[in-house]
Order: sequence, then C-alpha cells, then structure tokens
Amino acid sequence: MSTLVFGHKSPDTDSTGSPIIWAWYLNEIMGVDAKPALLGEPNTEALFMLDHWKLDKPEIISDVADDQPVVIVDTNNPAELPANINNADIQGIVDHHKLVGGLETKGPIHIVIEPVACTATIMWKMIGKDMAQMPTEIKGAMLTCILSDTLEFRSPTTTQEDKAIAWSLAEDLGVDIAAYAAQMFAAKSDVSSFSEAELLRMDSKEYEVGGKQFRVSVLETTSPASVLDRKDALMAAMPGVAEEDGADQVLLFVVDILNEEATMLIPNELSKSVAEKSFGATVSGDTVVLPGIMSRKKQIIPNLKI
Repeated sequence: MSTLVFGHKSPDTDSTGSPIIWAWYLNEIMGVDAKPALLGEPNTEALFMLDHWKLDKPEIISDVADDQPVVIVDTNNPAELPANINNADIQGIVDHHKLVGGLETKGPIHIVIEPVACTATIMWKMIGKDMAQMPTEIKGAMLTCILSDTLEFRSPTTTQEDKAIAWSLAEDLGVDIAAYAAQMFAAKSDVSSFSEAELLRMDSKEYEVGGKQFRVSVLETTSPASVLDRKDALMAAMPGVAEEDGADQVLLFVVDILNEEATMLIPNELSKSVAEKSFGATVSGDTVVLPGIMSRKKQIIPNLKI
C-alpha cells in the first residue's frame, strides 16, 4: 500500500508543494512507495506553481482508510486532517506550526517541527546532500513554497534559513526571485472565479478562543480592492459558512502583500470585539486596517481574544 503524503485542508501552496517534495524523497531516495495527495482543491497560486513547473496535480482525497500509511506535512492539527486520521498509520510529521496535540500513532514515529516560515525549508535541510538528485521541477516547487509562505520575505515568520535556502534554489534554477514572486502573487490575487463561500474557506483554519469556535480566514493579495469590493457579499456569506462548518464566527483578514497590512472585515459585534481586544484597533465601520499584520500563525492567532 502506497504511503500517502498530504498537508492540511484548504491546501495552499506549501500544502500542495510539500507533499510532492516529500513523496519524491520517499520514493527516489528512501525507497518507500509514496504518492502526494491533497485534502481539497488547491488555491490559485498553488495551481500556478503546478502549471509553471509542469507538475501533476496530486489526487484529492476526502478521508483515509484504517491502517493507511500516511506522512503529514505542514500541519499537526487533527481539525485540519481527515476525520479518520487517528485510525491511519501515521509514519511521520514534518511541520512548522505550533504543536496542537490530539494525533495518535501506532508506534514511535519521526517528527520534525521547526520555527521556520515554510515546511519546504525543513525538507531542504532534511534531504541534505540528496538535493543534488532532485529534479528541476521539484526544486521549483520548493522555491515556490518558501516564497509563498514568506510572502517574498515580507512575512514576520521569515527566518534567515528561509531566505538562504530560497536564494540558493533560485540561483540553481536561474530564477529571478522578484519577477517570479510577482507572477505568483498575481495568480494568488485572481479570485474572480470563486464564490464568497469558497473565498472564506480558501486559506482558512479552525481555532477555539475563549470557548468560541472561529474559522480564521486569510486572503493574501497584491490587489486588495478586488476582494474588498465584495465585502458586503462576503459578510453576508459568513453566517452560512460558520453554521455549515460548526463555527461561531468567520474572521476574514485581507492581507495587502505590498503595503504590509491587513484589513479585517467587521460584520457584527463579536468580530468588532475581537478586533479591538486582539489588536488594539478602534473600529468605526465594517472594516478595520491593521498595519503590519501579515501572518496568521505569528500575529493573528496568538493574539486572538474575545
């Protein structure tokens, strides 16, 4: 039985590219039969990566069977994984998020969690000298993941390791980082074909704060107006998405990559209270600008209060 390698639900670029990278490593270097998988449709930037580097889109799965061998990347949160994950045979975890807890394994496994911006950064370090055997298209996926998660080094989660590895990969590939990142972010910013509900779930994670369940959604874009022009429709869609997903509230942050700030939508008193208590904001309308806020992992989630 092939080992499935996958990341979190609502897969972004890292949760699309890192399974491809690690499945290659398991197959070609470790001699383990493995294949990448996705827990949903990838976002537009991830699709750009697949097309640019001529990579096949991994199979989309909804759950895993009992005893299915799996490696989990870019998350360790059971809420972001298949419902049957604890009955699968988890064989490894490679991640860069905080340890959540709740996963069960059938025996001791190899777990690597490091405080860097991107899972692919950790994989580069783990693969080591065997990087010399990695095909161009897999290296391209690795570079894309790092540039995505660091927002081309603008994100406060960026470490010197992320930068050094990205520059090394770009030099190896002959890629101009600024030009390539601009293409990536243009692809990420094109959300015209998505419904409001799809946008609210596109880059979204579930968190509990003070007994309230939140779906914390982030849309990173170089064209925030294209999203904010739809704010009324997005706010109207929030109650339905929250109810369907078992959340009390959807919190949406539109991250302006170039101006390095986020605009939070404020549809009701709960979201207003969250904005004021979490970020010291003064809310007077249905949106509030949060200067310097770029990272859900480092700046939004740790500060959430109700």
